[in-house]
Amino acid sequence: MSSKIRIALVCGGQSAEHAVSLESAKNVMEALDPRRYETLLIAIDKKGIWRHLPDPEILRKTDVARPIDVSACGGPVWMTPGSRGVELLALDTLRKLGDVDVVFPILHGPYGEDGTIQGYFRLLGLPFVGSGVLASSVGMDKDFTKRVLRDAKLPVPKFVCLRRHKPRTHDFQALEAELGLPFFLKPANMGSSVGVHKVSDEAKFRAALADAFRYDTKVMVEEFVKGREIECSVLGNKAISASVAGEILPQHEFYSYEAKYLDEGGAKLKIPADLPPTLMQATRDLALAVYEALQLEGMSRVDFFLTGDDKLLVNEVNTIPGFTKISMYPKMWGATGLGYPELIDKLIQLALERAAEDKTLER
Repeated sequence: MSSKIRIALVCGGQSAEHAVSLESAKNVMEALDPRRYETLLIAIDKKGIWRHLPDPEILRKTDVARPIDVSACGGPVWMTPGSRGVELLALDTLRKLGDVDVVFPILHGPYGEDGTIQGYFRLLGLPFVGSGVLASSVGMDKDFTKRVLRDAKLPVPKFVCLRRHKPRTHDFQALEAELGLPFFLKPANMGSSVGVHKVSDEAKFRAALADAFRYDTKVMVEEFVKGREIECSVLGNKAISASVAGEILPQHEFYSYEAKYLDEGGAKLKIPADLPPTLMQATRDLALAVYEALQLEGMSRVDFFLTGDDKLLVNEVNTIPGFTKISMYPKMWGATGLGYPELIDKLIQLALERAAEDKTLER
């Protein structure tokens, strides 16, 4: 019997961040030590069908600009409780493909980062990397994130949320009066800057609103904060730690999807950020306070705006941050002294530790 940890990497998904998820999974796969782990690759296609990727070379071919077609890469599979734990089965033949000890869901956006799949893993009794159902749901929804942080007396920008079924509230003049111009408009439940727009007049507002409502029925409208974009990585369950902070220096008008993933010169990353020691520590302390207020576990990246008078405002959290070659979460930990493979090891151990503690509770 193998003493290796049997890990399932689950990637892809039905969200607009499908391509980014595949790219993140490719990097995590490469970081897993084959002496310690047996890896099962599972990619969810855009229709929601789970598919087993039998050959790692399939995933190595993916690229954010040219992602692999998951639907053509492997047969449908599902996870189910078995005699020795959780098993991965081929649906067409019911052939067992392997046992699973722990899952690393590298799924960005809806159905992967919002508590949906975390609930499924909980039902299976399967350890998984990252936050649980509640924290994932709240952390994904920018509206609820900011409400919780505001109630915890943590600093957030002014914001308003609009619902698609309440068009009478889509009042540009009222938003201008409350938030000023320009303001930002974004889907409440999306990441990677998908559907994000900077709005300076009513025509842009109408176009931006229509685009954002393509991705969500709830849209956040937020005041424009003139300042620097600072990020910090947090790691842990009960004992948590924060990395050195980094800074995003967008070369586009703002840190858009294109700037993040498609344009190699779209943004510059400065890690560590050029901050005086007291402000660097304040950033790390606030990241930890955000993590605790939202009851996050495993990992999260916390994003801030830093104003000209050195005031920090929490922009958002990312409970399954990117793991691409340009992603800030692993880069900031690298600058703090925790390398990429060691970071992946730690996340897997945190998942197993939390599952072991859960088993001590009566249900």
